[in-house]
Amino acid sequence: MSDPIFKLNGRIWIETGDEKILGHGRVELLGRIQASGSIRQAALQMKMSYKQAWDLVNHMNEHFGQPLVISHRGGKGGGNAVVTEYGIKVIREFHLLHQKLQEFLKDSTPNIRL
Repeated sequence: MSDPIFKLNGRIWIETGDEKILGHGRVELLGRIQASGSIRQAALQMKMSYKQAWDLVNHMNEHFGQPLVISHRGGKGGGNAVVTEYGIKVIREFHLLHQKLQEFLKDSTPNIRL
């Protein structure tokens, strides 16, 4: 019987203190808000409640020191949400970190046998 070959895998997230403030799901939420202009639409697309999406956005806005998303309440024409320039930078930096992690894992995998 030959030895199994293992592959490294992982995900990245950002914490402050003991709290997770950014990870794959939150970045996806930000991207969907950016594309749709709506927290509600982004929540529906991700099959989460509006309250959960709203709470995640508020949590990120509070912990990043400046808003990642600015929302405007609905009215006759309905509301909207905009991912700020800072939010776009955070998304971009997260994707770069994720790419670096994937490259590290790929480069570290070739001869792992336990």
